[in-house]
Formats: sequence, structure tokens, C-alpha cells
Amino acid sequence: MAIHGILVPLVTPFDADGRIAGDALQALAADVLEQGASGIVALGTTAEAAALDAAERQLVVDLCAEVCRERDAPLVVGAGSADTRASEAALADLARWPEISAALVPVPSFSRPGEAGVVAHFAHLAAAGPVPLIVYHVPYRTAQPLGTSALRELAALPNVAGAKYATGSLDGPAVDLLADPPPGFALLAGDDVTLSPLLALGAAGGVLASAHLATRHFAALAAAWADGDAATARPLGHRLARLSAACFTEPNPTVLKAALHALGRIPTPDVRLPLLPAAPASVNLLHHHLAALP
Repeated sequence: MAIHGILVPLVTPFDADGRIAGDALQALAADVLEQGASGIVALGTTAEAAALDAAERQLVVDLCAEVCRERDAPLVVGAGSADTRASEAALADLARWPEISAALVPVPSFSRPGEAGVVAHFAHLAAAGPVPLIVYHVPYRTAQPLGTSALRELAALPNVAGAKYATGSLDGPAVDLLADPPPGFALLAGDDVTLSPLLALGAAGGVLASAHLATRHFAALAAAWADGDAATARPLGHRLARLSAACFTEPNPTVLKAALHALGRIPTPDVRLPLLPAAPASVNLLHHHLAALP
């Protein structure tokens, strides 16, 4: 499976009674795809997946799978944990949805297994899993850094299609990987503000919460860099980076959900504890940058 372009990790909208607002979720999925997203991600961090129970997680995938089936669009689903056996079971469960194109699997958190342990974890999952894997490399959440050598080992594993790269900066391993890209391995920007520089260096795309908003602009940015159109991409990238930064002034997805609610796209801005609602000033800043886009 070739992964490219902008994938939107969908929020999980809640209604006034705290239940999943399924119609709103499907409308979001359909809208971002119609506006140029290459695919969607269900049950990512932005979806508050850790705060959903098993029945709710299944419902989210059911709803997203229906939209992707109707539009022949890629569906990536977040799965996995710090426990290799539990991760294997979670991945096996994905086989019930033929619409799933790949699983977004985080580097094991908290246990800090070392680079060799991370590679062994993904080698086991890649051999056993029913769908290709996207490694979710996010060391500020997992406390597990990975160097270039370990990332290349992961890229060489059969059934590993790419990585969501969210190290918080444009760092040395990203530069090294993009200077000599592993064949068949898609590096995807995972920190929204780093999208444009990573695309300029040759990244395949991004998994971006802020692309719920101004989806067509993010898709245009990816297309401009792919075409080598720096004159278009550079200023657009700067504007979108400011928008993205405003999305993350408070813990994700609190500001984003408040903005989506204000725009009438989800029924409430509600998040589940331990997250708290975003402050009005943060939401206003996001709307300011959104309004500044052409």
C-alpha cells in the first residue's frame, strides 16, 4: 500500500449526553475526504481513543469503514500498546474490517525497551498482523528515542509501510532518512507544524489533526511540494504552520473540538477527562488564523 498525502486523524464527537455522535463523525470523515484528504485515521490520539471503551472503539471503526468503503478511500486505524501480546491481539481484531488499509501502531511507551526491543516488537507484529503497519514514533509520549539505524531497521521489515514521525522537531534522523529514503517506506509528518519542511525534504505526507480545518489548503501544500512549486508551497506552509500551532496551544484535541463545534461541524466541544475544555482565548486565536487563510 502506497501512503501519501494528508491523512486526517478524526476527533470523536460526543453528543450532549456524552455518547458518540455517529452522524457527525461520518460527516467529518466525508467532508475531509471531499476537501482533498488522501485518507482518514480512526482511533488515533486525536480521537481520545484511550478514553473510549471497547464498544465505542468498534463503533468508531464501523462508522469510518462505511465512509471509506463508499468513497474507496484509505482507512488507517490506531492499535497497539506497550504490550506486544496485547498489540498482536488488537491487530488481529482488525481483520474483521476489509476496508482497513493499515494500522497506526505506537512505539511501546513507558517500558522504554531500547531500540533493539522496539525493532523486535515491530518485527513480531509485522509478521503476525493482517494489515501493513505504520510506526507511530512519538518520543515525547513514549520516552523512547530512535536513531537513524533503528528507523532503517524498522523500514526494512516486511509489512511495515511507513512511520508517523512526531519527534517535535526536524531532527537529524529525519534528514538522514529523507536524504536516502528506504524503498517502499513512507515518512509522514506527525507534528503538524513540521509538515512543510518535511514535505520540502521529500516526506510522503502527514497525519495532521489541524487538517480537519482548511483541509484543501493542506492538500494543496502537499501537492505544491510534490510538484516542486516552492513559490506556492513556502508561504502557504508558513500560514498553515501558524494555524497548526494555534490548534495545539492546549492539549489535543481540546482547541480543535471547540473550533469544530463553533463552526457547527460537531454537536458539542466536549472532551473526556482527564482532558479539560479549551479556554476561549485559545479558540479565538485558532479562528483568527483560520480566517487569515485565502
